[in-house]
Amino acid sequence: MNIFIIYTGGTIGMVQDESGTFVPFDFDLIKNNLPDLSRVDYKLTVHSFDPIIDSSNMNPEIWLKMAQLIQDNYEKYDGFVILHGSDTMAFSASILSFLLEGLQKPVILSGSQLPIGEIRTDARENMMTALEIASTKHNGVSVIQEVCILFDNKLFRGNRAFKYNSAKFEAFRSPNYPVLVEAGIHLKYNFEALLNNTDKEIVLHNKLDDQVGVLKLFPGIRPDTIKAILDSDVRSIVMETFGSGNTTTDQWFLDLLEEAIKSGKNILNISQCKVGSVELGRYETSQGLKAIGVLNGYDMTFEAAVTKLMYLQGEFEDQARVAYWVEKDIRGELTIND
Repeated sequence: MNIFIIYTGGTIGMVQDESGTFVPFDFDLIKNNLPDLSRVDYKLTVHSFDPIIDSSNMNPEIWLKMAQLIQDNYEKYDGFVILHGSDTMAFSASILSFLLEGLQKPVILSGSQLPIGEIRTDARENMMTALEIASTKHNGVSVIQEVCILFDNKLFRGNRAFKYNSAKFEAFRSPNYPVLVEAGIHLKYNFEALLNNTDKEIVLHNKLDDQVGVLKLFPGIRPDTIKAILDSDVRSIVMETFGSGNTTTDQWFLDLLEEAIKSGKNILNISQCKVGSVELGRYETSQGLKAIGVLNGYDMTFEAAVTKLMYLQGEFEDQARVAYWVEKDIRGELTIND
């Protein structure tokens, strides 16, 4: 099996400098700490970013470079593994799912909570499992045909997962969508949950528009704070609301939202809750939002909502088309319960 590894950086390849601070190192550190690589039947090709990137410095330009790398090497390899810092991994996995339409091969992002040179590191298990899943085929067809995150023996759909813990090896969760693969003694695939793109052609989308803002609500938030965000130079705003999409019913708040929508901005409602879905109009506290044209983000993660808007705004200049598609399931990123 031919596997293409994209090494962006992250904790997996870090070493301690003289002050005891972890700093990025090159891929040779990983290779030298993984003698098992010489025992498996994989032909590995590694592309290392130069310079190596801390995931906190991830940005749309780098996302486009990663997507282009996969497109350029798509026909030559059976699968792709991206070694990436965990802090922004869910953002990268989400945007790659949108940029790489019609994937028929696995793109698996992985990393670790401890550097690979540490005694108790999770890096070795994560990397070897990611490589095994990336190489798995059935009747000559890749079993995984989407962008995923592999962490702590679980494979998640990339645009459904988020980092929830910085202190445990179990760093990611996907409460609104089932785990795709569980790695125990054997790999246990949840076939019903997998995307099947077998009859599709891969399409690379190479435009992003990062004019996206975020409005996170809390009791007592000031009108001038909300107005500053709504008046900012963005095309769309992700509004994080309470429960199943609820907000204050104060008229001044609804008036501010309506004014922003009439000015041409899209406002996407997602919940601050990690489990469940926005249900616009179910309660009185969200009926007013639906009436003025606030959009339903259903059960999208924050990472998926932000990156989906960047992707759609890159595709469409027409705000109405962005609004239409953001409420549709296009890469398995949301569940519509209407």
